[in-house]
Parts: sequence; structure tokens; C-alpha cells
Amino acid sequence: MLLLEPQDYYKVLLPLSQVKINTLFAEAVLRRPISGKVYVDSLEDPRTFYIAHPYGMSLLFGRSDNEAFNRQLHSYIANHTGTRQAHEWLQADPERQWTDRIEIMITEHNGTAAGQLKPVIRHERVNFDFKPAAYQAARDKHAARFGARKDEIVRTTEELYAAQRGSVTPQFFWNSGGEFVAEGIGYTLLSGAEPAATAFSAFINEHQLELGIETAEEHRGQGYAFAVSSALIDYCLQQQLKPVWACRRSNEGSYNLATRLGFEPSLIIPYYQLT
Repeated sequence: MLLLEPQDYYKVLLPLSQVKINTLFAEAVLRRPISGKVYVDSLEDPRTFYIAHPYGMSLLFGRSDNEAFNRQLHSYIANHTGTRQAHEWLQADPERQWTDRIEIMITEHNGTAAGQLKPVIRHERVNFDFKPAAYQAARDKHAARFGARKDEIVRTTEELYAAQRGSVTPQFFWNSGGEFVAEGIGYTLLSGAEPAATAFSAFINEHQLELGIETAEEHRGQGYAFAVSSALIDYCLQQQLKPVWACRRSNEGSYNLATRLGFEPSLIIPYYQLT
């Protein structure tokens, strides 16, 4: 696994475009000045790729038959050399032979890790398709129940960007408030002067916008997440951007909110928690 320099990230764009799952977080590493890492099998002519986003998500794709790369990948997953400094969530191109190879690596690692190394935990990640008609029906129903709350939603400013608290906020996906305001978009629902919930562009390109959602713990269960998500989806539709949603299947809050907003599960793939 060789570390690719940012000036050579262009070599990865075409192979990434051929991966048929949500890859916006990986594209963000390649296209934005964000501190991710890109590992490849060859610096001159890469065919196998591993992209790690600083939020802790990674994507494996390309040729799966490079045994030298695979040995290094096994070591990386097991973190034998301490290369990984934090938890990471790994997904792989489902149309390649990666799943079988990763399962073999993980079975071997977990079988020898007891009492020595932390095990790798297998989860599932859900990709969704957005259904505009289902969203419109849900939005109208929500508006009839919480219509007055729309007035409390404002576009996220640099000050509100800095004030957000939680584990899924814009600060984890953008380098600065200025960059976020200039290149991204978000909406915040205020309770008094404090942000109670936010929906924001975790990743965005010229065609798609992936939503990030956070509701302050003391404000959950009041429909706030739906309200701010709806404001951001409306923005997407006005700008002819496709709203994108993906989450861990065990994240019931995110999964259920997605289905209430008109997103339909379309693909479930393995999602590996590297600890």
C-alpha cells in the first residue's frame, strides 16, 4: 500500500466513477483540500485503491488480485504497525471480489486477535434511492403537523457552523466555516439562539448532495430532524441536485428518518469496523 501524493489524485477519479455505490466521501478526498489519504498498489499506474476520509470512513476498490497489496491491506486492517490512529469504517466495491478476500482476512485476524489485538466487527451499510413523490407526500404531512416550525429554520452561517455540537456536524466534513459557507450548504433549526438541529451537505458535487444530520440530545423526538432535512432536500430539488443518504443499518434513527423522508433502501453492503 503506497501513499499517493495529492497531485496524483486525478489518477483515481475514473476508477472511482465506476464504483456503483455511494462514493461521495471518497470523491471529497480526491477533489477537495481535505486531509484524507489515498493508498494504491503502484504510484505510476495504480489499479488498486484505498481511500480514507478523516471522519473515519474508507473505501476499497479496483483490482483484488494483487497479492502484495493484499498482504499489506491485511496488516493495515489488523493495524500491526499502528498506521491507523483511530477507528475506521471500511466498505468495498461490491462488484469486485473484495468481500470474499476481506472476510478471509478478518476471520484470520479475529481468530488470532483474542487477548492481543482488537477484533474487526462486521456491520451493514445501507444505500438509499430518493423517491420525490414519497418525499412530497411526507413533507406535506409533516407541514400540516409542524407547519409553524418552518419559521425557526435558518441557513447555516459561519457562526452557526462553529456552534454545532455532536458527532455528525459540519466541522467533521469541512476544513473551515468559510469553506463550508462558500462551497457547501446547511440549515439550522434554532431553539432560542441555540442550534437544536442541523442538516448539511456532508459531501457535494455538481450533481449530488449527501445529507448529514444532527439533533442536540435534549431536542430529540420533536420532529426537528425531519424539518431541517426537509429544508435541505427542498434546496437540492431547487438546485437540481440529487439528495443522497447512506447510513449504518444499525443506526435506527438515521435509517428510519431516511424512510420517512422518501428514501428507499436500494443496496446493503458489508461495513467493517476497524478498531
